[in-house]
Amino acid sequence: MRTFAKVVELGNFAKAATALDMSNAVVTRYIADLESHLGTRLLNRSTRKLSLTETGLVYLDRVRAILSDIDDADAIASYAAKKPSGTLRIYSVPHFGKAQLAQLLPEFARDYPDVMLDIKITDHQVDLVEEGIDVGFYLDLQKIDGSMISRKLATSEVLLCASPSYLKEHGTPTTPEDISGHRCLNFNYDFLRDNWMAFDKRVGRDSYRNIPIQSKVISNNADVLRACALAGMGLVLRTSFQIDDDLAQGRLVRLFPEHCFGAVSISMVYPSRRQLSAKVRRFVDFVASKFPHPEEDMWLGTCPFRIHEEKLRELGIPHPGKMRVG
Repeated sequence: MRTFAKVVELGNFAKAATALDMSNAVVTRYIADLESHLGTRLLNRSTRKLSLTETGLVYLDRVRAILSDIDDADAIASYAAKKPSGTLRIYSVPHFGKAQLAQLLPEFARDYPDVMLDIKITDHQVDLVEEGIDVGFYLDLQKIDGSMISRKLATSEVLLCASPSYLKEHGTPTTPEDISGHRCLNFNYDFLRDNWMAFDKRVGRDSYRNIPIQSKVISNNADVLRACALAGMGLVLRTSFQIDDDLAQGRLVRLFPEHCFGAVSISMVYPSRRQLSAKVRRFVDFVASKFPHPEEDMWLGTCPFRIHEEKLRELGIPHPGKMRVG
């Protein structure tokens, strides 16, 4: 089968023989034996060129799939026997790199002491192939190079939050429309500059609405917005993976959990499996094991779903009510 695929790929027997380090006669005999075994002609031969028969075309598709599976099996067996070593180059967008990836790396480093980690965290678009990056992490990935594989790791919901000190001073909004009367800490995106969007999960996406906002702080940096929120400067939208610990520890309070303010998908990108070195494959498998349910928001399990009136009183926050702020 491999000989047949190579003959088709190169277009003649002589080139295939050279590539496979065989004689032309051996290649010719292999193809003849294959056609005899199948009881049908796979190739049309002429003095100028070869062409696939209709049966040959169908057979080629299956042969390529089978050979790919064989190569994958060989690579897996080979990689299992190798000890990962060398430099592993990793790229991540800042949001995920700082909040989650950094927490995973110590365990991997302990398990594979011969692997040196070279980590690049940047907002700028990175060409993984051109810059020699082994594995990249993206939010809401749209498209990738055809030679790369994209593996979805998780979904993270966008949450509306505020600090207890802000809610104590300015009151807690009772409806999403009340957000318009509060100070907001906003990411520097055009589509978020004047409005935040939300829908009621109990009703469905038909309840989607635009909520006009007053931006107190605008920034292109998530750490700045988080710090401002913790300091009691206003309401903020952040993904669950960025603030799960803040919510669990009570540093931030989640508002309107029955409403969805958006979601992002987190993807891992790396070269095709047949090109993976032992260090890359081990890292890819390690990270994937930490995200077993790509369609679920694993961080919401650690976040309080609703702050009840009793909890608000415990935090010293006035009963929810609308309060205009300048």
